[in-house]
Amino acid sequence: MVNKTSGRVNVFGYDLEKDVVNAKRQLGLVPQEFNFNPFETVQQIVVNQAGYYGVEYKEAVLRSEKYLKQLDLWEKRNERARMLSGGMKRRLMIARALMHEPKLLILDEPTAGVDIELRRSMWGFLKDLNAKGTTIILTTHYLEEAEMLCRNIGIIQHGELVENTSMKNLLSKLKSETFILDLAPKSPLPKLAGYQYRLVDTSTLEVEVLREQGLIASLVN
Repeated sequence: MVNKTSGRVNVFGYDLEKDVVNAKRQLGLVPQEFNFNPFETVQQIVVNQAGYYGVEYKEAVLRSEKYLKQLDLWEKRNERARMLSGGMKRRLMIARALMHEPKLLILDEPTAGVDIELRRSMWGFLKDLNAKGTTIILTTHYLEEAEMLCRNIGIIQHGELVENTSMKNLLSKLKSETFILDLAPKSPLPKLAGYQYRLVDTSTLEVEVLREQGLIASLVN
């Protein structure tokens, strides 16, 4: 995060300089690095966060149950955060950012370093959150993630915004697409002559498909 050098910033109608308290109430931030107290319990971390925004304790406890359950962390509520796995810590960061129920959620590479199954679970949660009215801005290196979650996309290269368009328009410009296939347990690799593909793990295959190629026909044959 950087300080602005000029101009004005309004967050849902609140000026960031003239009404910084209300402007920040509209924002939830999930940085890439874990920045909670690792010696506090999971529930303490999210309840304390709500208190910083003036949420009453009883309400904070109710919200903690709501978000920890939605993110599959409720069973870990009394465990110290340092004992969590990397994926659980990342979900805890999201739960903490939602405790004051912001209108805008900003996520910096929310699924970096997590396995594919957890990544897809988090995508489902974020899509549902967005459908209920929360605006989401995220940074990601995964085009698949952007495609799944975003209606609009910006691409930054060497500090310059080189693309700012709808996801649909961007995909129409691509010469190839990458498909992720889930393989049945102990199944042989499909025959994909003429395609570039990579076995991610024992159950996941990435296949690059040029626009003039047809993947489904190849799989059937």
